[in-house]
Amino acid sequence: METIEKGLYTVGVFQDVGSAGQGLSALVSHDFTIAELSLMAVESPEVNALVEETFGDAGKTLDVKNVGVVRTFGTLNTALQQGSEHEFGSEGLAATMRKVGFQAHDGFIFESLIGRGGVLIAIESESRAADALSVLHAYGGGNASIGAWAGRL
Repeated sequence: METIEKGLYTVGVFQDVGSAGQGLSALVSHDFTIAELSLMAVESPEVNALVEETFGDAGKTLDVKNVGVVRTFGTLNTALQQGSEHEFGSEGLAATMRKVGFQAHDGFIFESLIGRGGVLIAIESESRAADALSVLHAYGGGNASIGAWAGRL
């Protein structure tokens, strides 16, 4: 059986692109690097501009079950697609967030919020997970939590 190393993710969903931009700026000002940050949101001109402005890259698009076409950037997208099944697009977030330590009901919440126009921001950092959670909460990241179930699901 293949063992795949995955980092510890802290995830929060911002209500809209504007608040997600403020949250990303706050994370960077708290010394989180661009390499540690991931974003996922339903594709729109505003989301595309935020990804380009923040990451200096267009990111990727993926058709995700129950959500539609999303714009993604960062290691979370890669982690969700690892393994032999590549089920992220066909099974949706609710089914695949377990790969990064979240339970199915957490994935369902993230999936629902993104589908309503929310912007998911994830931070890959085990040593600073509590710091990331604090920043997400302070700047409006709803349903923010740490994927602490990695290797247990």
